[in-house]
Amino acid sequence: MTRIATRPYPFRESEMLRQSGMHPVLARLYAARGVVNQQDLSTELTALQAPAGLLHIAAAAVFLADAIAASKKLVIVADYDCDGATACAVGLRGLRMLGAQVDYIVPNRFEYGYGLTPEIVALTIKEKAPDVIVTVDNGIASVDGVAAANAQGVAVLVTDHHLPGDTLPDAAVIVNPNQPGCGFPSKNLAGVGVMFYVLLALRAELRSRGAYDQQQQPKLDTLLDLVALGTVADVVRLDANNRILVAQGLKRMRAGRMCAGIAALFRVAGREPRNTSPFDLGFALGPRLNAAGRLADMALGIECLSTDDEGRAWQIAQELNAINADRKDIEREMQDVALLHLDDFLPQASNTITVFDEGWHQGVIGIVASRLKDKFYRPTITFAPGGEGLLKGSGRSIPGFHLRDALDLVSKHAPNLIQKFGGHAMAAGLTIRAQDFPAFQLAFEAVGKSWLQAHQLERIVETDGPLEDAYFSTDFISLLDSQVWGQGFPPPIFCDEFRLISQRILKERHLKLVLEKNQQRYDAIWFGHTGTLAERVTVAYRLDANEYNGVTRVQLLVEHIE
Repeated sequence: MTRIATRPYPFRESEMLRQSGMHPVLARLYAARGVVNQQDLSTELTALQAPAGLLHIAAAAVFLADAIAASKKLVIVADYDCDGATACAVGLRGLRMLGAQVDYIVPNRFEYGYGLTPEIVALTIKEKAPDVIVTVDNGIASVDGVAAANAQGVAVLVTDHHLPGDTLPDAAVIVNPNQPGCGFPSKNLAGVGVMFYVLLALRAELRSRGAYDQQQQPKLDTLLDLVALGTVADVVRLDANNRILVAQGLKRMRAGRMCAGIAALFRVAGREPRNTSPFDLGFALGPRLNAAGRLADMALGIECLSTDDEGRAWQIAQELNAINADRKDIEREMQDVALLHLDDFLPQASNTITVFDEGWHQGVIGIVASRLKDKFYRPTITFAPGGEGLLKGSGRSIPGFHLRDALDLVSKHAPNLIQKFGGHAMAAGLTIRAQDFPAFQLAFEAVGKSWLQAHQLERIVETDGPLEDAYFSTDFISLLDSQVWGQGFPPPIFCDEFRLISQRILKERHLKLVLEKNQQRYDAIWFGHTGTLAERVTVAYRLDANEYNGVTRVQLLVEHIE
């Protein structure tokens, strides 16, 4: 189900980049990712797309400026993942900088589910007494919730990035690059990116009203550490605009200029901010925040990111670290159970995977779906009990299979099968009745059969081809690590032939290898694999600087071996 392929690159563009002074390997890597000139790689804030391109953003700025002038109380309704938590923290910090009276609420996912529901509106009004509700990273599908707020005389500003349904909520203003009629060039903003843009527009509106000039205005770039974390953790496509936001956030972190919560998360994860990369944000900081939303209460994560008390931030970071350790244990157990369920699964006979277990935790099913999708390379939905005869599902997909659209098609073919659903191309959530699980399995597989060809069910490890011997160095690794890689702009994977010198199994789970090429030997590790290899192997790998006993050496992190 897996093969190695070499990513093509246009020689002319590569040569032009090299002649402009770029490192020859970087020139090849960037040309293969569609970069045609140095301007495409600008990470200066001046190169950001202007806020004015977002539909209704000027109206949102006027709406918020009027609310601030009238001393209205704003309440942010957040989502319970890392994007939602960072978007909420950016909203709290930024709106307070700009003179707003603002509080927040984050729904418990197990009690209230996702989005601005009528129940959340009732809870928000009861506990927070808002004049205005501002949604972050949710709201575009909250037709009933916005109607409930309107009925109570509470105006709603929706800021979101998810795909809209057929009907938009009747909000005072909606800012979402993916809403109909929005011509904003970067459709890939995360929820935190949308909130940051709203703040930029609000500051400009307040400036036009004489609140301050360019010199006196609050410095919203101090929020870019949070914007970078949320953008990377939400695995949105790192187009040119998102790369600027992430690069600027990383620059602040590397210089030690970050909020107390992010500094504490680096410390508890054992990572060095001065050497940070998008990998650290996505695989060390993000999961610790997400764990709160999965197993406990994301209010903990939001407090971590919004407090300026270093002691409190450190205390919360330690709690988040402990919750994340619990999440890992639960995930491992669930994965083992999932593989038992799939013991007789025949990939050649199925285009999709749907699995349910009575003992599963609904906060962790998304990660398990992701692991199964990686293992079997099939669109995967895992279900857990949701109470009151319902099942909560979380899905992950493969390229070429738009998961939200697939659920929409199932819903259209069988209108009563799915109670509710939402999401993106690659990730989605849904609720069904427990008795409908077998019918959903069949309906989802039918969509998989009609949409997916055999070649789409083969995992292809795209590589950047061979790497010259001179670049197996820690200096070259540092150069690669200083760039901004991520979703849609993948980090380099190289591919070479090696002679296998030795192999041994580590912790019963991983292969530790010594490989040789052109009389040079390299340590390598292949996580999650224990099979015996041949003497000559073709290896797809990432370069890694491995520090041990004070000595840093080049190590290969294996993606696949043929």
